[in-house]
Amino acid sequence: MFRPTALIPIFDHGSTIASVVEPLRSLGLPCRIVDDGSAASTKEQLEALRRRFDDTQVWTLERNGGKGAALRVGFERVAEQGFTHAVVLDADGQHDVGDVPRFLRAAERHPTALILGSPVFGDDAPAARLYGRKISQVWVHIETLSRAIDDPLCGFRCYPVRETLHVFRTQGFGARMDFDPEIAVRLAWSGSQMLNVRTRVQYPRGGLSHFRMGRDNLAISWMHTKLVLEMLTRIPSLFARRRPLRLEEQA
Repeated sequence: MFRPTALIPIFDHGSTIASVVEPLRSLGLPCRIVDDGSAASTKEQLEALRRRFDDTQVWTLERNGGKGAALRVGFERVAEQGFTHAVVLDADGQHDVGDVPRFLRAAERHPTALILGSPVFGDDAPAARLYGRKISQVWVHIETLSRAIDDPLCGFRCYPVRETLHVFRTQGFGARMDFDPEIAVRLAWSGSQMLNVRTRVQYPRGGLSHFRMGRDNLAISWMHTKLVLEMLTRIPSLFARRRPLRLEEQA
């Protein structure tokens, strides 16, 4: 059985969420939105979307806990509803919803794999963000002893729900900007294969970013330190893999 849904964490992106949900619903994909403590204006937009589109649900958290915390709640609930896969996108309109069918086709062919967005950036991409991604990429290649993950920070992904929940329930996680690289590494360690799908990423002018240079860079650095230390204890099992970690199939 293959039963996917969209799973979107949101914090104060009320002005852009409709542009994400509308094309998803036109594809016939159910939408599940986790409101991570947004302000009243975003809650109003979410309520309007819930009334406007069938098979769209909003789950509200009282306080902002970060992307990782919101997705933990989201994965538990989509599993309860019987979904097998969750396409996760940002609520700010950065990701190309038109590529969702390619992610879904790849996930259906490889149901236990993590389908990762491999970004194609335009001239609007901030130089500091590109540099930070390259640094994180190097660390993730060390942590997995492979080049299986093209971009550890891209939030556009299709997750296998059962495998992801197993990792959530058995291991600790960062709750904010450190979540995306950590869950990818831990899924790789747990045996999920990685399939990278090239997709355009844009940075809308005047867009709201929740990235905090000092706080989030420190959290990401600490996360990589922990993962490298843990990787050292996993070296025998990483070298003993019976199948390639990276899937090369064109999605």
